[in-house]
Amino acid sequence: MENERSGASETREMIICRDVHKWFGDFHVLRGVNLTLRRGEVVVICGPSGSGKSTLIRTINRLEEHQKGDIFVDGIELTHDIRNVHAIRQEIGMVFQHFNLFPHLTAIQNVTLAPIYVRRWSKDKAEEVARQLLERVGIPEQAEKYPGQLSGGQQQRVAIARALAMQPKIMFFDEPTSALDPEMIKEVLDVMVELATGGMTMIVVTHEMGFAREVSDRIIFFDEGNIVEENPPDKFFSAAKEERTKLFLSQILHQ
Repeated sequence: MENERSGASETREMIICRDVHKWFGDFHVLRGVNLTLRRGEVVVICGPSGSGKSTLIRTINRLEEHQKGDIFVDGIELTHDIRNVHAIRQEIGMVFQHFNLFPHLTAIQNVTLAPIYVRRWSKDKAEEVARQLLERVGIPEQAEKYPGQLSGGQQQRVAIARALAMQPKIMFFDEPTSALDPEMIKEVLDVMVELATGGMTMIVVTHEMGFAREVSDRIIFFDEGNIVEENPPDKFFSAAKEERTKLFLSQILHQ
């Protein structure tokens, strides 16, 4: 998978985190994280609940503010300057555990909202792109339905289409299947696999180890606010070095 993408990916660093720290009050949730993500790379972050995985990607997107360290996204430094924050958010599409769709808007209206109001696209252009994206995520026939009329898997695929509508360079997925019934997980993972094999730069926080093994270039094990271990999938599963990683894998692979 890595070789398939490497020709187009060059070696450009899309995300750089240097000694990133984050506190919630007295709780030191990120403890000096160092992470680099190259163009076209797919990185899976796994680890126990409360380890800081979601906080890390929320910090890179400035949904949370880090108190120490440096973060760069596609050459833009994440600072207090709202212009930098806005520029970085335009680079990143984010898909959350809970779909966060507007219940009073149809699927296609949810997808077109940001392109019309943020990118100033015409309604016709936004709808054309939205229909292409709903086709891409496998639910073109659901365009006129409201979220309450859709299954959880379909709602999450609308959420992915909505994130893609802003034409981001990087996609973040924060445990995108954890709120879904088991039979709906595959339909969402299939969309994510298609994005990954198409060359999208991605960070995925997930416990779906089959997806991690199949698609990722690197798997990062996160615990107590820092990176404990990172390796390509084959080495991660077969030759983990750290005892903490081995314990986690023994628990998650035998559920």
